[in-house]
Parts: sequence; C-alpha cells; structure tokens
Amino acid sequence: MPKKSIADIDVNQKNVLLRADFNVPLDQGRVRDDTRIRAVLPTIEYLLSKGAKLILASHLGRPKGKSVSELKMDPVALKLSELLGKPVNKIGQIVGPQVLKAVSEMQSGDILLLENLRFEKGEESNDREFARQLSEPIDLFVNDAFGTAHRAHASTVGVAAYVPAVAGLLMEKEIEELSRCLENPRRPLTAILGGAKVSDKINVIRRFLELADQLLMGGGMANPFLAARGNSMGNSFYEKDLLETALSIISESEKSQCRLVLPDDLVVSKALKENNPSKVMVPEDIDGDWQAVDIGPQTVKKFSSYIASSAMIVWNGPLGVFEVPPFDQGTSQIAREIVKSDAYSVVGGGDLVAALDSLGLAGDIGFISTGGGATLEFWEGKELPGIKVLEDK
Repeated sequence: MPKKSIADIDVNQKNVLLRADFNVPLDQGRVRDDTRIRAVLPTIEYLLSKGAKLILASHLGRPKGKSVSELKMDPVALKLSELLGKPVNKIGQIVGPQVLKAVSEMQSGDILLLENLRFEKGEESNDREFARQLSEPIDLFVNDAFGTAHRAHASTVGVAAYVPAVAGLLMEKEIEELSRCLENPRRPLTAILGGAKVSDKINVIRRFLELADQLLMGGGMANPFLAARGNSMGNSFYEKDLLETALSIISESEKSQCRLVLPDDLVVSKALKENNPSKVMVPEDIDGDWQAVDIGPQTVKKFSSYIASSAMIVWNGPLGVFEVPPFDQGTSQIAREIVKSDAYSVVGGGDLVAALDSLGLAGDIGFISTGGGATLEFWEGKELPGIKVLEDK
C-alpha cells in the first residue's frame, strides 16, 4: 500500500524530525563525498518552503554507543549549510534539556542538526525510552533515510510509536522505483547481479529468477555457480559451502522462464595488484594460482547483446574487482552499454554507485538507489521496518 509523504501533511509551524542518511565519508574533518547529503536536499527544501521548523538526525560511522570526536556531525552541518546557502545550527546533544530548549527557540524555516544518533546505545537497540525522548519536542516524524529502512532502530521505527510518521520525497521515490522493478517492470527485463559474495543475495537471485527474462551474473558471486558446473576455478575466491545452493539455483533456473547467464570467459591474474599481469581464460582452464578478477571480452559481448534488447535493466554489484585497474574493464564496458541502450535502468546502490560516479555515468542511469542492504531486502520482498511504520495513504 502507498505510504503518506510530506506532500500529504500540513507542516507549517510544526516541529519536524527528519531522519536523513548523512553517513558520508570524511577526510580530515571534511565531507569527501556529499552525494547522500544532496539526495535529501529536495525534502529539506520542501519542508522549509512550507514553514516547518526542521530538526535533522542521522548516524555517521559506527561509534557503537560511544561519543567519538572524529564522528561528530560538525562536518555535515558545514557542508549542508554550504549546499543550502543558509545556517544550520548543530547541537552537541541528541536528546535532553538542551535539545528541548533549542527546539523551543526555533522559528519557521530554521534548521537544527542533532549529534550522531549512534553515540547513544539506545539507537541501535531501539530503546523505547530513547525513542520517546527523541520524539518529545516534535510534532511529525519524516523518514528519508532509505539506506537504513531495513534496520529497526529508535530513529527509524521507535519514534513512530509516539508521533505521526510519513515518508520524505527520497523515501517516496525509492519505494516507487524499486516497487516498479517488482510489480510492473518493462519487458524484456534483464537483471544483472555482481559483487563478491552470493550469501547475501541468494533470495534476490531467486526473486529475479521468478521475475526477469534473463539474469546475468558476474563478479565473485558467479564463481560458485561456475564451480558447481565442474570447473576448478583455480585460486578464485568463492564461498565453497554454497556449491549445493548454487547447483540448486541452476536447477531452478532450468525450470523457470528466466535465462541464467554465466560468464563464458574471465580475466584472471595471480595477484590483486594494480596492473598485475593478467590473461583471458575460459572457466574450465582456470587452475593453480590463477584467480578470476573480471568478466572476459566474450562475456562482455554476450551480456551486451541482452542489454541491447532490454526494455528495463536492474543492476546490483560490480562484475569484477573494480577498485583494482585494469580489472574494472568489464564493469565499465557493461555500464557504457547500459547507458547507450534504450532500456530504463535501475541501479541497486552499494559499491556499484562509486564505480558509476568514477566513470561519470551516474547521471545517465534512470534511477540509483541510495540503499545497499535495504535495496536487496526490498527486492527480496521483505517488508522493511522503517517503511512499515509509516502511515498508509
């Protein structure tokens, strides 16, 4: 069922707590990549334009319930102020008398940024009292942090027990776009899955075997499937305890309407070092110290032919060891083929976003999710706790 968003609520003169995802990389006390901050700007600007008093909350890093000076929200406040062109008042607390006083003094259009939510032990444990204190000065809770929607934390779930909870514009867009992949995809639908491990994507693989017209697989997660077919795979990384699961999925694919497409050839090397000597081999010939590090040219050609005939493409995970050139070529070439095609493309967050950014192609993708694990769980068909608690339309 569709969820209420800020467009369905009168926020004028209301104290609005906006849960954002400002978990950004820092470099010597400055924000190195502001992509996640920019993603929330439309929601922030909308709320300010409608007269809200805006209290922002986010986590940053993994302080594990302790105050860590390097993970304070000050760099985020600085960057946000720069992007909005107006002051952002950052406070060193999350709950308590000082927060209540600061909120009581706010005027319509003011912004207050709370300290790192995860400095409080009660955040990740969804402590009821901490959630109550967080909700104490507010009239409305807005969740725009899709990347944490799969976590039942105080700031994503607990607060909604005390005040009305609705989606921000980014959250609304995430739900809409990711649902379209599952409920009303354009056809032919091609799913591309990569990344290092199969274990966290087994249910996603099975979901797209039911849904897609073809499922193209690359990266380390293709290795157990190739090994299950009898290839030794040399020194390639793969989860050996998942060979039976891989065999089962191959068997399921043969009975489904979806074509499971594995690499025909692979780029192999003896070490994961930049510009280390490499060559192209077919899976059955990989032995000894050789390890698969990227999809090969024949596989790129085969994948590209499916991409060219697709109406919609869903992609999660790089197809090689993208961070170590030249083992980034498969991912780069497939990304360019997707951009060149007429297909509507949806990228499921994670490491792949950095790869697309480095290629200058992120702007040419139809939709890029801000989630990692949240996107995968959504595609699995799980009801995410941070979405479940939002009011239905």
